[in-house]
Amino acid sequence: MTEHQKILHLVRRAGFGPSVKSGLKGTLDEQLNLVFESNKFYEELYLQDEERVTTRELLKMTPEERKEIVKDLAANVKKLNLDWLKLMGKSDGQLREKMSLFWHGHFAVRVRGFAQVESYINTVRKYALSNFGDLLMAVSKEPAMLRFLNNVQNKKNSPNENFAREVMELFTLGRGNYSEQDIKEAARAFTGWGINDEDKFELKTHLHDYGEKTIFGKTGKWEGEDIIRMILEQKETAFFITKKIYAYFVNRKINDQRVSDLSEYFFINGYDIPKLMRRIFESDWFYEDVNVASQIKSPVELIVGLNRSFGISYDNPQPLLALQRVLGQTLFFPPNVSGWAGGRNWIDNSTLVTRMSLPRILADAGGMDISVKNNMDDESPNEVFKPSRKENFNCSFNWNLFGKQFKEDDHSKLWQEISMHLLATSKIPAMPEIFSNAVISKREDLIKRMSIYITQLPEYQLV
Repeated sequence: MTEHQKILHLVRRAGFGPSVKSGLKGTLDEQLNLVFESNKFYEELYLQDEERVTTRELLKMTPEERKEIVKDLAANVKKLNLDWLKLMGKSDGQLREKMSLFWHGHFAVRVRGFAQVESYINTVRKYALSNFGDLLMAVSKEPAMLRFLNNVQNKKNSPNENFAREVMELFTLGRGNYSEQDIKEAARAFTGWGINDEDKFELKTHLHDYGEKTIFGKTGKWEGEDIIRMILEQKETAFFITKKIYAYFVNRKINDQRVSDLSEYFFINGYDIPKLMRRIFESDWFYEDVNVASQIKSPVELIVGLNRSFGISYDNPQPLLALQRVLGQTLFFPPNVSGWAGGRNWIDNSTLVTRMSLPRILADAGGMDISVKNNMDDESPNEVFKPSRKENFNCSFNWNLFGKQFKEDDHSKLWQEISMHLLATSKIPAMPEIFSNAVISKREDLIKRMSIYITQLPEYQLV
């Protein structure tokens, strides 16, 4: 790979691809430093002028009032979804948002309370690039997590094991690295971890079991915080987390030796997430052919990647909610506590056609006539996702900025340069004859049509 190709691979994996306004000049080391420096900035997701209703306030309402408020809260969760989607596309802190999307799938939560969802995702984003132990502790005390995993029903006289089980099985150790007795005893330690009337974490002392518990062979009057610290002392936790990060950022085909080495490094460095990510991105093997274009973009990666590449802005972003549902990944609504399966699960006959049609749908909404696409080849995808009149896209592409990236390129090199910019694969597809036809004479039109064509290729679904 050339230095520029390595930089493109980095920004696709450490974020959502190159921005229409970002220069990818300089060396790989300079880009790596920029990736980590830019993530020191943290911007909270907060909906202005929206009411945050507490459980106490809801309980005081009549059933009719409560029904209306719950409806408003659901609408606010959708607004938060679109705000985060927009931030992913525009933020300079790309690694923070990409890591947050990863942790959102790892610490999967689905609740209806807007304030709880807002608090949860801001905690995930705040700690996404800090220390895994701090992230685990903070997320474990989030009201959304405690409610989703039923720990609000975990009481000393009738322990509920759900939260303790998922913390070990899905969030830290993985199956086979704990016993059923460990789960039962850990559940006792988490009794009383609940939510107060202001929707904040609270240890309800009258529901908490202060007795001795034996976990991982150690006996003591362990509290919930002790359990989390004891879990972090197990090297299996470092391996489990590292393996998931490797599968997400490098390759779903696991290289056991590399994961083992990385997890040892992660453990020795006290679960420092930025150090682990830098070790991955600085490794020569990260840029090997086997790891390039080896991942299928998630629906969110696909949408945000298009927005960044072309500087797409939406007057009406609401159809993006329906699009997420059609493609199988709606922010804040994972299918279950295991999160999204990812990989080949993103693709079936219906979603693939929708994915490949999306750039053309957006370009049409942006006022670009691309009817010429019908003449390009017989295998062009047909539109499946059709926003209703009520939800039509109203968006615009920043073709001016996009085109400036290729101002130094000769007409004869445009296809190759645009393909390399938009496609993760190092094998440039053959250029259709229509682009050598003199009918498309204006350089600006040629760039537009080539770009839309390229983003509708199957190769564009890979990262």
